[in-house]
Amino acid sequence: METLQATFFLFVFVPLVNPAPPLQQESLQFYEYDTDVSMGSLTQQDYEMQSKDIRKDGTNVSLDTSLMLQSDDSQLDVPPTKDTNLPTCLLCVCLSGSVYCEEIDIEAVPPLPKETAYLYARFNKIKRIAASDFADITTLRRIDFSGNRIEEIEDGAFSKLLLLEELSLAENRLVKLPVLPPKLTTFNANQNRIKSRGIKANAFKKLTNLAYLYLGHNALESVPLNLPESLRILHLQYNNITTITDDTFCKSNNTRYIRTRMDEIRMEGNPIVLAKHVNAFSCLRMLPVGTYY
Repeated sequence: METLQATFFLFVFVPLVNPAPPLQQESLQFYEYDTDVSMGSLTQQDYEMQSKDIRKDGTNVSLDTSLMLQSDDSQLDVPPTKDTNLPTCLLCVCLSGSVYCEEIDIEAVPPLPKETAYLYARFNKIKRIAASDFADITTLRRIDFSGNRIEEIEDGAFSKLLLLEELSLAENRLVKLPVLPPKLTTFNANQNRIKSRGIKANAFKKLTNLAYLYLGHNALESVPLNLPESLRILHLQYNNITTITDDTFCKSNNTRYIRTRMDEIRMEGNPIVLAKHVNAFSCLRMLPVGTYY
C-alpha cells in the first residue's frame, strides 16, 4: 500500500500600518505544518514536486526560496554589515514609509525611497547634510538625526519639506541653525554648539505651528527673538544667557497682553538672575525655571 503524504503550507500576512512612535516592527511570517496521513517522512522529491512559483507583486518567488526563509535560526546571529555601498533598504530597515538607519556607522544621508515619511538615522557618523539629500523626498513628516557629528547643513536642505512636522538635530556639532520648514511643530537642537549669532532674528517667527522648541545645552548668550505665539514648551537651560528684555516673551507696549499657550520655560544653568527682569515675565502664566537670587 502506497504511503499517502500531505503537506500544507500556511502563509500568514500581517498587515502593516503607518508608524506611530514607538513603532513596533512587524514582518511577513511563514509557518509550515507537515502532516503525515499514514507513515513516512517528507523527502526532497516532495519539495521538487511542489516547486510552483508564487507570484507576488509581479515577482516570482519559488517555493524553495520561501522555504529558505525558514532556515536555521542561527543565521539571525550574524552581525549587521557595515557596507555603506549597499542599497538603502538592505543597509537600513524600510517599513511602510519609515526608514530606520540607526547605529550603522553611515557618514552621509543614504538615498531614500520617494515615499519615505519617517527617517530615523540616530547615532551614526553623519557630518554634513546636503540640499540634494531631500530634494525629491517631499513626503517626509519626521526626521531624527540625534547623536551624529553634523557640523554643517547646506542652505535649503529642508526648504522643500513642506510636510515636515518634527525635526531633531540633538547631540551634534552645529554652531548655527538652518532655515526651518514652515509646518514644524517640534524642533530639537539640544546639546550642540549654537551661539546667538548662529540663529537669525526671524528664524522662528513664521513657524506658526511650532509648539516645542528645545535649545538646551548650547552656547546662547540671549533668548532667541520673535518666538511664535504657538509655542508651549521652551528649553534654554545650560546656555550662557546673560540678558533678557521686556519684549523677549511679552510686549512692553501692551500691558494686557497674555501669552496663553506657553506652559513651560526652562532657563536654569544660565548666569542670568531672573529676579532682575520681572517685567519680562508679566505676560506669562508661570515664571520660568531658573535662578532668582
